[in-house]
Amino acid sequence: MKILYGVQGTGNGHLSRARVMAKAMKKQGVDVDFFFSGREKDQFFDMDCFGQYQVQPGLTFATKNGRVALLETAKINAWFGFFKDVNNLDLSHYDLVLNDFEPLTAWAAKRQGVPSIGISHQAALNFSVPKIADSWFNDAILNYFAPVDLALGCHWHHFGFPILPPFVEVNKAEQLLSHQVLVYLPFESPESIVDFLTSFSDYTFLVYHAGQSPRGLPAHIKWHHFDREGFKAAMASCGGVIGNAGFELASEALTLGKKLLIKPLLGQFEQQSNVAALELLGAAECMRSQLEPAVLRRWLKGSMPAPINYPEVGDALVSWLLKGNWREPEALCHSLWSQVNLPLSWQKKSG
Repeated sequence: MKILYGVQGTGNGHLSRARVMAKAMKKQGVDVDFFFSGREKDQFFDMDCFGQYQVQPGLTFATKNGRVALLETAKINAWFGFFKDVNNLDLSHYDLVLNDFEPLTAWAAKRQGVPSIGISHQAALNFSVPKIADSWFNDAILNYFAPVDLALGCHWHHFGFPILPPFVEVNKAEQLLSHQVLVYLPFESPESIVDFLTSFSDYTFLVYHAGQSPRGLPAHIKWHHFDREGFKAAMASCGGVIGNAGFELASEALTLGKKLLIKPLLGQFEQQSNVAALELLGAAECMRSQLEPAVLRRWLKGSMPAPINYPEVGDALVSWLLKGNWREPEALCHSLWSQVNLPLSWQKKSG
């Protein structure tokens, strides 16, 4: 079986899931090529596990001050080039297209009649899981941005539906630094992050951000450009995580038993739906529209939750794919969730 795996490169969550799957596929000898879109090739990092991968522009979104900028999103995407790339992508030598919300390979597979399976958090939002109010626009994004024959969603809880647990790869902590906080707010400006954290000098904040650190950075704020291994080490040892409401970041925090403070990217349906789920589960505190020091002060005094033992989803999914019976994912989902000891307060949160 020859597989093309299309991955949305906007944000790092899709890439984290793809790394888990790449290792599982290599372990089981799967013949797979990786295809990425959504950011420039020189902006990808830590890509060795993907071999000789391809990159195309695809589609992405623009942000400004912690919010999706719809007009800029429309301007930066080369729509004519996208449709040309769909038509030019030859899938004749592939038996299956796996897709993590990547539109170019999804539409090429649909156009050429190649079987396609989606593996994404977005696919879980097709079920009646906690989310913000449905709208025709959100439904259109979920159904038509990267259409597939079978969509397998993943979430922190199954909510009574055939949904996979998260794909998580984390480091175990060698030591716990309870007064050290990991901060990943990629859509906020560096100046606003520093203003938000400056008053809390009893804690050390490890900020990972693509922007340059502002001048006169207080000693308790440590500024880092993104480094995956350093980030994973900081995640393992920290006492808490402050981030946007991306799925993979929260998944890693829940797996390691880290308290979580989130501020969603405004105008982004998935992140706002993640807030609804995390609040229903009592798994995070939220800042709605801006960075709020009062919320941070209360959150810093909170206790750490127990870790959640999510299983090796990638290994199980690859084994299931190789069997070729792709129309019955329910048994796979049930088997994986039977290995998870969900918190007592979560166990009645089903659909």
